Amino acid sequence: MPRCGVPVVERSVRRRKRMIGRASCHHATARLAVRARLRQLGRVNNEGFSSSALVVLGHGTTLNDQSAAPVMQHAAELRRRKIFAEVREAFWKQEPQVKKVLAEITAPRVFIVPMFISEGYFSTDVIPKELGFCFPDNLKFKTQNSELIYCLPVGSHDLMTTVILARAKEVVEKFPFPRAPKPADTTLLIAGHGTERNANSRKAAERQVELIRALKVFAEVGAVYMEEAPFIKGCHLTAKTKNIVVVPFFISDGLHAVEDIPVLLGEPERIVKERLAAGLPTWRNPTGRDGKLIWHAPSVGTEPLLADVILQRVKEAAF
Repeated sequence: MPRCGVPVVERSVRRRKRMIGRASCHHATARLAVRARLRQLGRVNNEGFSSSALVVLGHGTTLNDQSAAPVMQHAAELRRRKIFAEVREAFWKQEPQVKKVLAEITAPRVFIVPMFISEGYFSTDVIPKELGFCFPDNLKFKTQNSELIYCLPVGSHDLMTTVILARAKEVVEKFPFPRAPKPADTTLLIAGHGTERNANSRKAAERQVELIRALKVFAEVGAVYMEEAPFIKGCHLTAKTKNIVVVPFFISDGLHAVEDIPVLLGEPERIVKERLAAGLPTWRNPTGRDGKLIWHAPSVGTEPLLADVILQRVKEAAF
């Protein structure tokens, strides 16, 4: 039996080549074209899902209210589009838990899209196994009422490139000082968690570095990590440009993005905690460090374009 991921990879490569080709001619036009393409794809064959259900699956935690926000955000947007018979939120570590949600759905097809950044321990091992899937060789099985289809995580999709670029563009335009720097004069750093316990933890971020470097838009593009080299701490010292944009490669604006990363970038922990307690942004854009200007963007998971990436994961699994 062919591996489920092969057609997905082939389609992703074709899309990436088209995207890079457009960008080499005119980057601004290319980004608009990619966004338009995403929107168009989101409308194609929607009638094929009118009897299906979508479950947007997050990790969840009882320790941070913001952890669930992106799942709620994108599920609400996809409900608004009326593509599926129903769209449900579900979590692994908090209510509503995914097994309970799946037990309540009676649609003939149920697509489960993991809102995870990488094909790591939870998204490809723990959760699929607990739900009855064998990742990556068998991502579909039938219950008494439904066919369950487990999709690939959103964070490893090549179209996350567009999401990262949108985040980087947004933050410098929202906080120009004294004017928004040009990408050609800027270093883009994708900030991930990283862990030596799972080699896949950094693969999605490194893949995005490759794709964005190929666009030849930024002066430099790199990945930095909280728990492994190259580290976020001190990353501005090695950047060759004065302007640096840090985009957290996380699903939610949780404690890693709004507390840990600002501290690692040099903001005093006491000030970060005071701002957090007061409901204020924990990083002031841009902040000067050692002659550099650093912009800290929101996490990729809250970017509105991610709803379209979720749809692409469903379409790849369905057809």
